[in-house]
Amino acid sequence: MVFTTPLLDKPAPGWKHDLPGPNEPTSTEPYPPVLSNPPNHVDDVYLELARATMRTRGIGVWLTPFMFSLALIAPFTLITYILKEGTPPLIPSIFLLLAFIVALWAGIYFWRMDTEAPRDEPIRFNRFRRKAYVYRFHRDGLRPFSGNAWGVRAEVYEWDNLRAEACSVYGPMGSGGLIETVTLAVVKPGTNQVTDRFHFAHEIQQGEMYWAMAQLFMQQGPQALPQFPRSPRDWNNEDMTFNLARRLAPKVQWPADIDLESRTAP
Repeated sequence: MVFTTPLLDKPAPGWKHDLPGPNEPTSTEPYPPVLSNPPNHVDDVYLELARATMRTRGIGVWLTPFMFSLALIAPFTLITYILKEGTPPLIPSIFLLLAFIVALWAGIYFWRMDTEAPRDEPIRFNRFRRKAYVYRFHRDGLRPFSGNAWGVRAEVYEWDNLRAEACSVYGPMGSGGLIETVTLAVVKPGTNQVTDRFHFAHEIQQGEMYWAMAQLFMQQGPQALPQFPRSPRDWNNEDMTFNLARRLAPKVQWPADIDLESRTAP
């Protein structure tokens, strides 16, 4: 069942429709040939799905030198003007200063987004503990130099408190482009009040299928999942790739206590 009016307070930006709740029948059947990745792991206790907040990476590391070069133009221009003409005009000086700040910020942001995000941001569903464990990368564009605002945190949510939403927004892609995603919201128990929200999958069709896989696993167990023709990808084994960002990206390393809890029954 797909709901046509938002169930949550507040719905996700670009809300299109809600997906069935965690303990409701699925709205679609997972079809492995159209899914990007098979599960990272599945057994009787937990299901781990690959997840990435960035759909494409590897461009930012090459944009960074370009942005830093642009940032150097502003002080070089001011110094040259001062040496030749004296005190520069106020308005052009402010414009050059803003250009320096924006280019420097963009260069640092692009670099950190491409190289500090982990190679995978998996999510684990433990059907015996009825919890979801999210390996989640946090970043803050307003604080590109911050150490605390950037980094991975392993977060734990109750399965019954998760809600899935399909979203579509127009993004800055040349002449404009539609970006479709499925996000997971965390609600207060017994309410539709959202306390947290995070990315789950790119493209609505794939997101609905991955959510259906989580539902089937949590409701019926691994025998309810389809068979995948491909073996799981080893996301940590990226050292030989030609993608510089993926080679520099940190490997997935769960905190020991959460890693043990998420893989075992109570």
